[in-house]
Amino acid sequence: MSYNYKKTYVPQKGYTPVCKIGECSLKKLEFGIIELDAGESLGFETCDKEFAFIMLEGHCNVTVGEERYENVGNRMSVFENRRAESFYMPRETTLTIEAIDHVKIAVCGTPVAEKTAPQVLREDHVVLKLLGEVPYQRETSFIIDGNSNAKVLTIGEAYCTEGNWAGFPPHKHDVNDMPRECIAEEIYYFLFEPKQGFAVQCLYTADGALDEAYRVKQDELVEFPYGYHTTVSTPGYQSYFLWLMAGDYQGFNRSSDPEHAWIEKK
Repeated sequence: MSYNYKKTYVPQKGYTPVCKIGECSLKKLEFGIIELDAGESLGFETCDKEFAFIMLEGHCNVTVGEERYENVGNRMSVFENRRAESFYMPRETTLTIEAIDHVKIAVCGTPVAEKTAPQVLREDHVVLKLLGEVPYQRETSFIIDGNSNAKVLTIGEAYCTEGNWAGFPPHKHDVNDMPRECIAEEIYYFLFEPKQGFAVQCLYTADGALDEAYRVKQDELVEFPYGYHTTVSTPGYQSYFLWLMAGDYQGFNRSSDPEHAWIEKK
């Protein structure tokens, strides 16, 4: 019997966990969404995990201890600005988020041993890169990585060129073979414009024990505990996914499916 690695976020007020360690296929990575209307606030405890909060929509103020970060956020849609603002919180931290207008925030967490310091990352921190080429092209941002206070999380956003593949050739990161490849879990969370759009997310292993192709729609995500993965967007729609990784090493160490790696060398 195959396991369903696809999950759906149903929009609602407050904090909604979507993937929780011990309740999903992942052991090192969890994900949820915060939604608040103007004037509403929410307290959050990081406990034994570090968390990155990616501003998908809206603007907020963040209070942690005696620090207060004003007007975090720079867009009302992920398609308005490809350099997302965010804030990072270390383990053992209590914070309060106050919405200035309607906010939608991606909450990404992983267990860590080391406590660092809170940090707000404005849009000038984000690195944008155009990866691949048509017909497997995407613009990818790097938001949380070794250039932030995070010790384990690596997070960015991808904007697929319309009707193109992304992350092709298929790649994986489930073997400890550094520096070529590390063991890291990952999640892709999808949004579309117009909102009725969809993409196809493939996830498979070389031996065929895992071989899935999910039709992913607005507010859906796919967990990657292991295996090769690649995405294809549909014509006529802007396709976006937030990608978040956590594993033994912080970074982008991965290997391509050798059956298709020749395409990169064309």
